[in-house]
Amino acid sequence: MTNTEKIANAKKRIDELERLIKYWNDSDHDEAKIVNFKRNIENKVA
Repeated sequence: MTNTEKIANAKKRIDELERLIKYWNDSDHDEAKIVNFKRNIENKVA
């Protein structure tokens, strides 16, 4: 992979991260930020 390709790939990743940051900072998507994960807790005796 050439340096030009590495720079292009890094720029793509930076652009993706900037879009994600903008999305998460957007107040219109507050309800989408809440994620509920079910937690399964099992009692196991060794």
